Amino acid sequence: MLENTRHSWAEEIADEVDDAQRQSAVRTRQAAPRPMLTVPDAVALIVGVVIGAGIFKTPALVAAHAGGAGLFLFAWILGGVISLIGALCYAELATAYPHSGGDYHYLRRAFGQDMAFLFAWARMMVLQTGSIAMLGFVFGDYASQLLPLGQGGASLYTALAIALVTMLNLFGVQPGKSAQKVLTTVKILGVLSIVVVGLIVAAPSAPDGAAEASPRAAFGLAMVFVLLTYGGWNEAAYISGEVRNARRNMAWSLFWGLALIAAILIFANLAYLKGLGLTAMSGSDVVAADVMRRVAGERGATFVSALIAIAALGSMNATVFTGARSIYALGQDYRTLSFLGRWRAGGNTPANALLMQGSIALLLVLLGAWARDGFVTMVEYTARVFWFFFLLVGLSLFVLRTQEPERPRPFRVPLYPLTPLIFCVTCVYMLHSSLAYTGPGAAVGVGVLLAGVPLLFLARSRYQ
Repeated sequence: MLENTRHSWAEEIADEVDDAQRQSAVRTRQAAPRPMLTVPDAVALIVGVVIGAGIFKTPALVAAHAGGAGLFLFAWILGGVISLIGALCYAELATAYPHSGGDYHYLRRAFGQDMAFLFAWARMMVLQTGSIAMLGFVFGDYASQLLPLGQGGASLYTALAIALVTMLNLFGVQPGKSAQKVLTTVKILGVLSIVVVGLIVAAPSAPDGAAEASPRAAFGLAMVFVLLTYGGWNEAAYISGEVRNARRNMAWSLFWGLALIAAILIFANLAYLKGLGLTAMSGSDVVAADVMRRVAGERGATFVSALIAIAALGSMNATVFTGARSIYALGQDYRTLSFLGRWRAGGNTPANALLMQGSIALLLVLLGAWARDGFVTMVEYTARVFWFFFLLVGLSLFVLRTQEPERPRPFRVPLYPLTPLIFCVTCVYMLHSSLAYTGPGAAVGVGVLLAGVPLLFLARSRYQ
């Protein structure tokens, strides 16, 4: 009798343990990235990242260095071609290795854990957070034009925008991606209105005189600003683990996203060129506002200021969404940072990674406010580090093809190895340009990257 009772208790305890283990397994499966994003969702994120502040700030800089209207337009077409070449490389990586870690995951497989750690550190401390702060400063500058808050108001707007977008993404994937669709739609409609005004409504500008700058020397600098404007499409790699049927849909997401981006940028610059002319463009700080002012007066300029604020906010939302995924991947791999690798099942989002990212971005707002030109400081802060790791990702395609030849590759880069070689050469050129043209802010970015080396040695001993 006693033995039967003990046996019964043992069975009950075993059953309870099994139930607890099953429930734990269910929770574990739920608290991980789930494929919830469709091709339109991914396209909205890609377009939302790229079509932001750049289209309203860089055309004047490109016009000043292009050397002529023909070269000006050629620069934007060439930027689209180079970006497409890069997207072909990323399409193979993202479909062969769909993972929320994106570049981090590719670098780890190709070059080992140490390089992946340094990239994740750079992305957390320099690249993604610097981009978020950069977009925040654009939002703050133009929001201050609409509703001034006095001295320091732009920085306050910047901090509020970062906090708002971070909180929005903390609520989960569904609110974040819904907001992104709305912001991207409004942004594209606004840019299209500028295209219509510039190409159809505005009277043709006076013909430009011959450019005085050396076309060869100036064109190289113009391409720096063009590719900066196109930059950001690679962020799609960080959502490959959350895209439905990623092995097929990631390639389509990149292609459709870049096609839409190139069309928007080229037509917008055609509108600027017709509405203002190359000479007037090169002397303008706000080309979109000047085009609208020429046609619709100050009301048009106010409309454009609101548009730029929305564009920056939309880009920030997409950047916050993708940036937290690489921080999450870092926390998954290192016990010392494991708190960053916790995925919140409710909302399907990396909550701790989002909070860390937002906190660092807010610290960079202080740096930008202290430097008095937050946008330029953040461009300098991120440039060198970005192109260094972008080059390594291009090289990882060669390495992984060699190391894992049997890996299924639903999409293969056409004309291999020529296509990725062109991409890598472009990255080398941009890295050289970032060394030649950036100021003191770049040194701070490199210093922060190197500060991750001691942490690497500490984390290496506790790698999971």
